[in-house]
Amino acid sequence: MRDESRWQRWARVRRSLWQPPRPHGEAPPERVVGPLELFYDLVVVVLVAQAAHHLAGDLTWGGLGEFTVIFTLVWIAWANGSLHHELHGHEDARARGTFLLQIVVLAAMGAFIPQAGGARGAAFAIAAGVLFAVLAVLWLLAARGDRPEYRRPSRLFVIGTAACALLLAGTALLSAGARVPAWGLLDVAYLVGYTAVILTSTPVQASALIVSDALTERFGAFTIIVLGETFTGVVAGLSGEPVSGMTLALGLVAVVVGFGAWWTYFDFAGQRRPRPERRASLRWVLGHLPLTAAVAAMGAAMLLATSLPDWDRHRGRYQPLARICAAVAAACLAVAAARPEPLVLGLALVLLFSIPWVFAVARRLASEDRSPSPLPAGTRPEPSAGADAGG
Repeated sequence: MRDESRWQRWARVRRSLWQPPRPHGEAPPERVVGPLELFYDLVVVVLVAQAAHHLAGDLTWGGLGEFTVIFTLVWIAWANGSLHHELHGHEDARARGTFLLQIVVLAAMGAFIPQAGGARGAAFAIAAGVLFAVLAVLWLLAARGDRPEYRRPSRLFVIGTAACALLLAGTALLSAGARVPAWGLLDVAYLVGYTAVILTSTPVQASALIVSDALTERFGAFTIIVLGETFTGVVAGLSGEPVSGMTLALGLVAVVVGFGAWWTYFDFAGQRRPRPERRASLRWVLGHLPLTAAVAAMGAAMLLATSLPDWDRHRGRYQPLARICAAVAAACLAVAAARPEPLVLGLALVLLFSIPWVFAVARRLASEDRSPSPLPAGTRPEPSAGADAGG
């Protein structure tokens, strides 16, 4: 009897430490983002910082292309792992072990990023292939317990992720000049495949892929961390330059620009769940790719806004804002192309970033409709509408 009781206790401990993957459709609605996920996101942003720092030293079209390709590859891996944990993960030793394995591989990838387009490109390709292989195994283990109605999308996720792993590792055999274009083609192929899987899913399958509160929080936190790299760059730049009024002014203007990007995103799109539809969820997820990569974040924020319930409910506010943000994004690119003095560039970006917010506040004050506006003023809004700000 004592042995049986001991065995039962051990079985309970084992189940709490090493649970099988959660089946599709059984994610708890009250789940919140845990410290393990946030730590993993911080590790991924280290790779983003590596790519951004390399771009800062190679501000050419070729450097921008390399940054875009590598950033997209890292973002795809992050989104793939985030979606797996959202659908199938637990807060147990198994999850910690698999996250640790991914973090070890990410550390290697981060070390190779500064020379990924050259001497260390083969090493980066192999490390990226290993990361996607790990993700493919995780999807495979989860797919083994799937009900029949979920087997097709699970199988496609496994096949797509495994194919990406093999092709990435295979690019190690290419010449240095051919690797970055090959990675770019893989990025496009993966995103197209992901889009096809979502759009061809059945209503039952799609219900398991609707963006949850936890996933909304995860993407918002990742965006904040990426934007925080703006301030890291400012501090690093100021620490490496002689102290003067001009350098301090440039640093402060850069801080305001970064804050403006945060303000735009969270005023118009951040921390809001999209409509419970396949296309809206797809736009919401993929919209975060240009959002976290682009300097002109206002246009990307309005791309996300098209997936929100408020896009239809408050069409008279959001659609003019979308046109204004698109124009401001184009103006930001035009100002950058003109290559003015750094201080002039920073002040121009601050002015341009303020246009959509001033318009939204003015529209809010002039409106007779006292329903919540799309300006949360730093608070977390309800999924269906933004909180009031500026009035």
